[in-house]
Parts: sequence; C-alpha cells; structure tokens
Amino acid sequence: MKQKLVQANLKDTSSPQEKDLELDCSVAGYDYELPPELIAQNPAVPRDSSRLLVVNSPTTGTKTASLHHIFHDLPTLLRSGDLLVMNNTKVIPARLYGYKSTGAKIQVLLLEERQHNCWLALVKPGKSFKLGAKIIFEPRQLGIRDYKDFSPIPSPKSPVPSPKLTATVLETDAATGGRLLQFDVPEGKTLVELLEVFGEVPLPPYITTSEAADEQYQTVYAKQPGAIAAPTAGLHFTPELLQKLGDRNINQAFVTLHVGVGTFRPVEVEDVTTHQMHEEWIEVPAITVEQIRATKAAGGRIIAVGTTAVRALEGAAQSGNLQPFCGKTDLFIYPGYQWRVVDGLITNFHLPRSSLLMLVSALIGRQRLLNIYNEAIAFGYRFYSFGDAMLILPSDVGVGS
Repeated sequence: MKQKLVQANLKDTSSPQEKDLELDCSVAGYDYELPPELIAQNPAVPRDSSRLLVVNSPTTGTKTASLHHIFHDLPTLLRSGDLLVMNNTKVIPARLYGYKSTGAKIQVLLLEERQHNCWLALVKPGKSFKLGAKIIFEPRQLGIRDYKDFSPIPSPKSPVPSPKLTATVLETDAATGGRLLQFDVPEGKTLVELLEVFGEVPLPPYITTSEAADEQYQTVYAKQPGAIAAPTAGLHFTPELLQKLGDRNINQAFVTLHVGVGTFRPVEVEDVTTHQMHEEWIEVPAITVEQIRATKAAGGRIIAVGTTAVRALEGAAQSGNLQPFCGKTDLFIYPGYQWRVVDGLITNFHLPRSSLLMLVSALIGRQRLLNIYNEAIAFGYRFYSFGDAMLILPSDVGVGS
C-alpha cells in the first residue's frame, strides 16, 4: 500500500543541501499522494481510540521507523511535569443557507465578526452579489423551542410563524474574496445567539459522507465560541484521558485561536516565503504564560496540542519573549523558523500544500515529514480532521541525518 510521494521537478543545484533548501521554499515540495479511502469521514469512537504515530528519535523518517500507538497511550509517552497547551475555541454554526429576493439560493460561510452583528463571510455564488443586496435566511430547525425568544409566541389558534433573518451586503473583501454582511437581528440579540437556529456546524469540504454529530466536531474542552473549524488535534481527548494525564502531573493550559479560512486554504504561490496568511484572532492569557514559565523553570516541556495552539503561542512571542496577548496574528511558520515557546507537538495529518504541513516541517524537516507521511500511508493511518494523530516529542525535534 506504500504510495509514491510526488517530488518537485527542479533543476539540479550544486549540493543535496541546496536542493533541499530550494524545495523547502517551493510549494511543490509539499505535495504527496493520498489514497481517497484514507480521508477519514467519521471520528474514532471513543475519541481516544484513534491511532497515534510517535516520532521517537531524531532519525525517525530518515534511518528509523516510527512507533505506533493508540491515543489513550499518551500518558505513558509524556513525562511528569510536561505541560499540554490546548486551544479552547468552539466551532460556531457558521454555515447558513438563504436566498435572494429573486428566489436564487445562497450559501454563506461566516468567517469573523468585524463589528457588532457585521460579519465577513464567503458567499456562494458571490460574483453577482452587488453592494446593497439582501439575503434572507430561514431557520434550520423549526418549533417554538428554537425561536421563542426571536418572535412573539403565537396563540394556539394562530399558525406558527416562520421567523426570518436578513443580511445586507456592505462591501467586498479583496483578501478573502468574501463579503461584509450586516445582519438585522432583534434588539438586544447577537447573531451568534441566533446561529443555533439558523446555522449549522460546517465540516471541511473533503468530509462528504460523515454521520458525525455536531458535538463530535468539538473538543471536550471547547469554551470560547468563534471558530469555523475545529482544532482537530484536540478531538482525540476524552475527560477520562485528561484526568489520567493530570494524575501523572501532566498539566493543561489553554489558549484561544478562532480557526479561520486562512488555516485551511492551500498555499497558492510558488515561493512559500511570499505567502500571506489570513489573520486569525488569538488570546494567550496571563495565567497560561505563567504556567509556561513555571513549567520551563522546573525543567518541564511545552507540548502544543495542534498547529493552532502553536500559532497562538508563537504569535504571542514575536517580540522575542512570550507575553500575554489578545489580538490578531498573521504568523506563517515554515522551515527556517526560529522557535521561541513550543518544544513538542500533537497534530493530525494535513493536506498537501497547506500552511499546516509547512508548520510541522519547520519542526522536524520537510523531507523527513514526507517520509513519515509515507509510512503512515503504508500503515493505513486515517488522514485530516477526523483522522489519526502523530506525536512529535521534544527530544525528537530536528531534521535528522
């Protein structure tokens, strides 16, 4: 079942090292072939029964093979005193279906709130949407329970009304190709409160036949609403596993990064160093900074759970030292990056040519990572959001030889 990884056809350079460097900077260097049947359509049940590929030495992916575990083995793979840093963002029901006044159907994916009830969104089809155009939405769920606070409760003799939500196109956004939509909601309400009635949790486009419930696309520690996609490395944790980790003095800290469209869009420029990441909102609270400093002072290791936790931590350390931070980051991590906070990483298997693949390559080397992916394919690991995971331990970080 071993698959051939696609290699870039670039001209020869004077040394293998120069070739590797050129491929590190080329989007074609991050291609690989994946059998479609390895794209996970449903999550593992229970969550921690997913597989865990462990990068177990600095030469894993070059001279030695990975270790193969189950995710619930994690407490035995980490050390007492380690700190897991997790992204506690919560996926909102960001996909809405509506129609124009002409009756034409419209699909909307909310990206981020720019002002009160004014959201940047991807609109499909969107080319014909002019400024001032209106979109009308109807509830995805019907029944008084779902919208009794949205409109007056009818008398028993009256038919149940069908409440509607409208939005007006204010402007276009060149960076995303999206539209800025002003939503008309009842006074005292926010759009986020109404999304449980009008929206649905969006799954990535490569998940086409899933039977997963909405809560299976949330981490068990999701708390801060605002993401349009889950921080998928965290989907493997159960409350029982978190308790076992705590019992071994493997502690947890939290950051927030509201996952946006920039995380998943492919890198489209040939030279990856010219790629511009879309900004995402992050918060690294003071208590997490204190936990990280105390952990490092005691000789513990900082293990980021997911690439989004990595971006939040490293984004908050761009001044040179980790500081509490609340705001937006457009940090793009690729090979050559100078790490400031993160020691190790738990992550899923990512799409070709994605910024996430480049981030993990920055930790252990691009070719080494592709070799490990090749091994994962050969062993039938499940890929992407509902797929299996890999653990890169701090002692194993490096490009190997």
